[in-house]
Amino acid sequence: MPGPSTLLRPLAAPVREVLSGRSDGQSDIARAIARPPGAPGWFAPGDAVWTVHGSVATFVGGIRSLYLQALHPLALAGVEQHSTYRQDPFGRLQRTGAFIAATTYGSAELAQATVDAITRMHQRVQGTAADGRPYSAQDPTLLEWVHLALVDSMLTAYVHLGRDGAVDGNAYVADMAVVGRAMGVPAPPTTTAELAARFAAFRPELRVDPLVRATHGFITDAPLPLALRPGYRVLARAAWATLPPWALTMLGSNPRIGSLDVGAADAALRVLRLALVASPARMAGERRLAAAA
Repeated sequence: MPGPSTLLRPLAAPVREVLSGRSDGQSDIARAIARPPGAPGWFAPGDAVWTVHGSVATFVGGIRSLYLQALHPLALAGVEQHSTYRQDPFGRLQRTGAFIAATTYGSAELAQATVDAITRMHQRVQGTAADGRPYSAQDPTLLEWVHLALVDSMLTAYVHLGRDGAVDGNAYVADMAVVGRAMGVPAPPTTTAELAARFAAFRPELRVDPLVRATHGFITDAPLPLALRPGYRVLARAAWATLPPWALTMLGSNPRIGSLDVGAADAALRVLRLALVASPARMAGERRLAAAA
């Protein structure tokens, strides 16, 4: 009798296609992570970041981080003026996924090369926001905001929806500080308390305006294949529901409403976990490290 993963294979293929560009998930980055045999990376199995980024809860964490990042007007200006996310949302998603996979599971050489490539790309991302202020993707303040949004979102999603074992939040924040420093964040937080304090310091710089609303609308109604849209909407609603209470207040949402959305996402992710079985990037990293033995 076929197992659950076999019965759910028709669901897994389009999800992997969106995430990696291949229905089997064996993208170029997954193959790069597997090489060279035995090479150590920035992280290893047992590290908090290894567990969090291998969980299907990252689907919710990724959406949540986009909602948060859009609240900073200079960060949003850079995305609007230099990104093709509206024309090629899958490409943007795949590049972000490749960055997370390479820095988490890849060799130290691959992780650094990935960071260097993004840093070179950031050199071209500069301009003037609608309010007349100049911005640059190399601005340490904007680098920190993007880092905070990603770290907080991935950890929050895992706390609510992760099912791969307990994770020390402080350890995850400290692991991600390694990536943050490599990306140019001057002094990334290393504890959950520091993470919360940095968020509080940014709040006076954030705003909600028509562009933010339009961006959030695009994120919520992403142009996915029809078969994936209902499930994605469930995950997007959970991402919204788990935003910090202060962010929901800014956005005019009731912070006390949303437990049903998180519960629905939990059920959807359990199905998705059975369908996908395991992260190809995580498995590639484990194979590479196992070769050292």
